[in-house]
Amino acid sequence: MSTNNVSLFHHTALPRIEGSKKPPLLLLLHGYGANEDDLFSLVPYLDERFLVVSARAPIGLRGMMGGYAWFNLGFTPQGIAVDPAEVESARQTLKAFIDEIVTAYDCDPNAVYLVGFSQGAMMSLAVALTHPGTAAAVVAMSGRLMPQTIHQIQDKDALLGLPIFVLHGTQDNVLPISHGRETRAALSELPVDLTYREYPMGHEVSAESLDDVTEWLKARLDQASTVFIN
Repeated sequence: MSTNNVSLFHHTALPRIEGSKKPPLLLLLHGYGANEDDLFSLVPYLDERFLVVSARAPIGLRGMMGGYAWFNLGFTPQGIAVDPAEVESARQTLKAFIDEIVTAYDCDPNAVYLVGFSQGAMMSLAVALTHPGTAAAVVAMSGRLMPQTIHQIQDKDALLGLPIFVLHGTQDNVLPISHGRETRAALSELPVDLTYREYPMGHEVSAESLDDVTEWLKARLDQASTVFIN
């Protein structure tokens, strides 16, 4: 499903349990070279209260039919290089898209949950940490925290209690486990509510990690509902 009222193509799954208020939004952000179909396959495992949106990144990749990226990667002898200006453009694009989606589908603006894989995890953390209040919680799977994101945080106190679940595979040969551990170390310096876990997997979403993600998200939703009721 797509709509002409927003800037990025996307798939949508409506809540399977209708509530009496605006639905919480779960935004899925795929990794480099994938598309909106990739994480959308997780919908049957996610909490039925969510309105789920799986977005297509804005940059089509040459030579990769159906492959998209949030920003380009340059492969050099010194390693992978990125253009900071392109990363910044992606951050602003994603922030605008979240605002558009909340309006287009009449979601609860205080219940936006971001779930990103690899490059999508980088984007989820970038938006949530630099635009406090945009996300109610973040799941960053097999990604990393980009250095420029840390430098863009203007008010660390505004991040107090933000739930973040970082998970990484110990056998990841795309983004090695060192990236997950560096992300853990950097986020530990912020007043966020951090959960960090490692799994015996590669650059993927294993059954075990997916079970933990779905349970973690359900607990965040339940907690938010309890606070709302009280």
